This record gives sequence, C-alpha cells and structure tokens, in this order.
Amino acid sequence: MSQTENFVEVSQAQGARFFSSNDGNGPVFMLNLLKFRDIADYEHAPELTPDTPISGKESYAIYMAEIEPLLNATGGEVIFSGNAREYLIGPEHEGWDFVMLVKQASKQDFLAFASDPNAQRITQHRTAAVLDSRLLPVHSDA
Repeated sequence: MSQTENFVEVSQAQGARFFSSNDGNGPVFMLNLLKFRDIADYEHAPELTPDTPISGKESYAIYMAEIEPLLNATGGEVIFSGNAREYLIGPEHEGWDFVMLVKQASKQDFLAFASDPNAQRITQHRTAAVLDSRLLPVHSDA
C-alpha cells in the first residue's frame, strides 16, 4: 500500500513560485479543497487549545469567523463555500469535506493578508482543523 502525502501549509518553494510568477496584476481566485481531522490537533499551538476536544470542522469554523474580517479588510472575499460531495469525475479514494472559492484583489493584497501577524495567529485554527488540503490559484482570462 502506498503512503498518501497530506498538504496543510504552503511550502517555501511553492510560495516563492506563486509570488514571483508574472501573471498579471488582476484579481486572484483561490480554490480551496479541505479534508478535516476528526478531532482538531492543537499540538503546534497549545495556547489555542479549547477546554474540551472539538472536531476539525468546528476548529475551521472558528478560523473562518476570525479570519474573514481580516480577509475583507485586505480586499478579499469568500465567493462560494459549501460541503463537498463525492466526485462525479475523479479518484474514488480522494475525498474532500469542504470547498471554498476566495477572491483577492491582487497578489499584493493576498500577500498583505497572509503576512499579517494576527492572520498568522488565527491560521493556527486552520492548521489544527485540516488533515489535507489543496489551494489552487486561478487567474481570470478576462
């Protein structure tokens, strides 16, 4: 049986490629595919650990409630979010719990958002919540 690799945070190399690519100054859409942990794991941020265990989905709800005002303040917005279902076309072994499409006005606005120390603290809830994820930047051709 092959080992499945999970992705929760951006690597330095991926971040560098994204921010150095020359693909215009327009809006950036981020397609998020998320698989939640059964129980949120706050080992990396014990100061944020809830008094009683919570699910990954509950931890992600905390993240969204706290991060969305910062996202909006930097020109971003959640365009769509919803619970994922089984693929109509795709691998049967790969499933996602939640899908979200986020729009940022530009890469620079996304960088300002991601670099904010408060956003970085809040993101610890996302890290606790997510078992696996994909974050796919999408640029409009229009």
